Amino acid sequence: MEKVTLIATATMGLEALVAREVKDLGYEDVQVDNGKVTFTADVSAIPRANLWLRTADRVKLKVGEFKAYTFDELFEKTKALPWADLIPVHAEFPVIGKSVKSKLFSVSDCQAIVKKAVVESMKKRYKRGWFDEDGPFYRIEVALHKDVATLTIDTSGTGLHKRGYRYLHNEAPLKETLAAAMIMLTPWKPDRPFADPFTGSGTIPIEAAMIGQNIAPGFNRDFVSEDWHWIGKDRWNEARQEVEDVAKYDQPLDILGADIDHRSVELAQNNAMEAGFGELISFKQMQVKDFRHRGEYGILVGNPPYGERLGERPEVEQMYRDMGRTFQLLDTWSIYMLTSHEGFEELYGKKATKKRKLYNGNLKVDYYQFFGPRPPRKEVE
Repeated sequence: MEKVTLIATATMGLEALVAREVKDLGYEDVQVDNGKVTFTADVSAIPRANLWLRTADRVKLKVGEFKAYTFDELFEKTKALPWADLIPVHAEFPVIGKSVKSKLFSVSDCQAIVKKAVVESMKKRYKRGWFDEDGPFYRIEVALHKDVATLTIDTSGTGLHKRGYRYLHNEAPLKETLAAAMIMLTPWKPDRPFADPFTGSGTIPIEAAMIGQNIAPGFNRDFVSEDWHWIGKDRWNEARQEVEDVAKYDQPLDILGADIDHRSVELAQNNAMEAGFGELISFKQMQVKDFRHRGEYGILVGNPPYGERLGERPEVEQMYRDMGRTFQLLDTWSIYMLTSHEGFEELYGKKATKKRKLYNGNLKVDYYQFFGPRPPRKEVE
């Protein structure tokens, strides 16, 4: 198999970032749609995309796409696809599904039909009447949208936001993929200070450290497609070697995570240790109105409480006012805040330079961006 078509799925609002990451990996043939980025590449893109994509949710292998208005059509067109080229005889291959604005709206029926069609297709090739399904895992998905069926196999396994460093987290953890996106939407470079005044379980500072030292987000975890015979161990070993070769472990960083809750600070420290950044990131217990930093031209990124619960609202609104006053002192810094509170700018006391709509889980949020002055150009020695 020379070329494959891959779909990197993305949270709404992050598609352009995922596309940028795919292009940065050297893949040109990139198409951006709602919730996904499709690209064609050679097979080595499966390990590389899984190891490197910071803002994508998963990487899926596209097997086929066609119009399906009836169950017969779904069955016949699925059966015609080359399943046995991809799925070995002992593989476990469950089918999941979803249907939006399509005549075939019963997901359970679509799943059953696709499963049956794949089995029939494989029976023909493997000349056998049943499959034990006790081998490597290939999860098939049938996704129907406006009567177009897209059939994919998931290459990631656990979602890509699971980096392998966060064994413990607080009540409402920020997904690692969204944390990475928040950083990538700023002009931060490793030679500038970086801070998060609402660090929670430390996700934003840890993602910043990984970006700052060019460490692949998937370096510390496994992927389901590592067991797929047609990708092969060599391609995975090469991709992991590349990760090792380009990491800048010696890059000094000035990263601070602060939180009002001492348990969060301990949690963040433990997670940073697990990620290998125990010495690199500083964590402090402090409330936002006491936040200070000696550095200049820094980037401050935060996911403060939103005040979604009624009882918390007055407290959160007071905190936004405190933030506005406190961050004024960081007059050379650029400030980036994520919240669902629509009155944020008014409470903060300043209009954002730019605002971007994102989703934190199912919650619609705005990413408020307050641009500070550009750092002076460094003299070239």
